[in-house]
Amino acid sequence: MSRIEYLYRLTTAKAATRQITLIPGETSIIFLEQLSETLSLDKDLLVSAYEKHAPYKEGNFVPDTYSIPNGISEEDLIIHLLNESDKKMQRWAEELNTPFEKEKWLQIVTKASVIQKEAASLSDMPYVSSVIDNRIKEGMRLQMDGTLNYGEFSHQKVTARRIRTDRTPYNTYKNKGLPQYPVCNVSKEAIAAALNPADTNYLYFVRGKDGEHIYSSYFSTHRKNIVNATK
Repeated sequence: MSRIEYLYRLTTAKAATRQITLIPGETSIIFLEQLSETLSLDKDLLVSAYEKHAPYKEGNFVPDTYSIPNGISEEDLIIHLLNESDKKMQRWAEELNTPFEKEKWLQIVTKASVIQKEAASLSDMPYVSSVIDNRIKEGMRLQMDGTLNYGEFSHQKVTARRIRTDRTPYNTYKNKGLPQYPVCNVSKEAIAAALNPADTNYLYFVRGKDGEHIYSSYFSTHRKNIVNATK
């Protein structure tokens, strides 16, 4: 039986399946750990298969709930998830009237991943997108904590020490522009915001007491907003 036939039978058979959900903003290494624990699969084999078949380091999976047949191997599971995600991303590109060109799409997903990590809500996403564009246009570093929540650091608080010591391309306090690769797996809404930023002059934002972001175009105003948000 060929691999394609095997996967088809696994995904269409009425055999027992288990569901697993990848939430928007989660990193692939955390998702692989979740797959390993939920499906009793070998984490090292999952990571090896991912590194072998994934086109990029991050941002290859589409956040969704997947039904996984019992008995599937680590490599076949990774191939299946990557194929399904690729198909969904192509549909997203069509729905958003954007060519699905690999390198261009990678740049879009990279920007969307920063938006996904930083936005306080779906409605907030186009404004975060505008700040990213405006800061890059002004030659400013993004200086966004969310870019340091990559890989195994997905849920860790970004500290001043971490900002000083992280020397990877993900550190937007030290490096200009977007990271080289996405920092997480992204939703369609984040992709849409990356493609359609709000029309603003905003360069700064801080999370207010209500959890929503307060935006400003001037650093002096931004400093006042920080003080008010921490009172």
